Amino acid sequence: MAKQYTDLFDELTSFSNLFLAYRKAARGKRGQAAVAGFEFDLEGQLLQLQRELRGHTYRPGPYRSFYLREAKRRWVSAAPFRDRVVHHALCNVIEALFERTFIGDSYANRVGKGTHRALDRAQQFARGHRHVLQCDIVQFFPSVDHAILRSILARKIADAEVLRLIERILASGEGVLAQEYDMVYFPGDDLFAAQRPRGLPIGNLTSQFWANVYLNELDQFVKRSLRCRAYLRYVDDFMLFADDKRLLWAWKEALRGFLQGLRLVMHERQSTVYPVHNGIPFLGFRLYATHRRLKRRNGVAFARRLRGWYGSVVRGEMSVEQLHARVQGWIAHAEHGDTWGLRRALLAKPIPRGAA
Repeated sequence: MAKQYTDLFDELTSFSNLFLAYRKAARGKRGQAAVAGFEFDLEGQLLQLQRELRGHTYRPGPYRSFYLREAKRRWVSAAPFRDRVVHHALCNVIEALFERTFIGDSYANRVGKGTHRALDRAQQFARGHRHVLQCDIVQFFPSVDHAILRSILARKIADAEVLRLIERILASGEGVLAQEYDMVYFPGDDLFAAQRPRGLPIGNLTSQFWANVYLNELDQFVKRSLRCRAYLRYVDDFMLFADDKRLLWAWKEALRGFLQGLRLVMHERQSTVYPVHNGIPFLGFRLYATHRRLKRRNGVAFARRLRGWYGSVVRGEMSVEQLHARVQGWIAHAEHGDTWGLRRALLAKPIPRGAA
């Protein structure tokens, strides 16, 4: 049985932890009105949060939700700033308990990991194997089942007060993604299955962390039961590499059954086996054993954003320094592929007259 951790709540609600949580939540957001308002009476705000948490009167506030258009449209939910402080305070205490159980090849929302290391690792696997089974999960964040997540968290955390806080944060996100979820019935379900609490708001720090906790069950199944040595995952996009196509197809069937136990469903058409020499679409790039290319739609999207930024500079809505910082951020990402020609073509045009 996994070791359980008790007596975490005092550490979670200590003033030093709440202050650290505030600093993390405010990083890069000091200019926002909600952050400035909280900071105006920082000590009082933190002491009030401490009283509410220790007195069990803390209640999360309503989310502000909106669509964010990236590679695909996402319904993002932003919690009030004081709730984001609580999320950081919670993760400061419990994240390390679970981090030590995660596999090395889980790359999303973890210190020292990230997209570029995931790309490097996937390309390393592509060099050593002939075929890949690439999978992702249908409506992952809207599908996360609260009862299953609570049971996973309770294996490590025996502190009732911490679990009570987790329950409140989970309950505050119930239904936020309801419009993004298409009901799926699993074997043994009755009509009441539709009423099961589910969904993690995209945008919460806790949601990102709990996604890794939830899918660590999948990671352990792949490594311990399937014994796949060449496996990696980034959020709900995961890949298994092997030389034997039949083995990969058999693994797909096993994965389908295991994910049902987590009340998750794979994309059937997108979850498939193919030769690595075809190129692997992953995190905005197409990977080959010897090189990688930026997906065309990413270059097109950046060109569109760049035109918009130029317009903002001309209108005085953005400084040249801000433009430069955004362009450099994209270059730092694009440099992880063979994109010299693309970067030269996109950035060869001068800044429009009146922007300097």
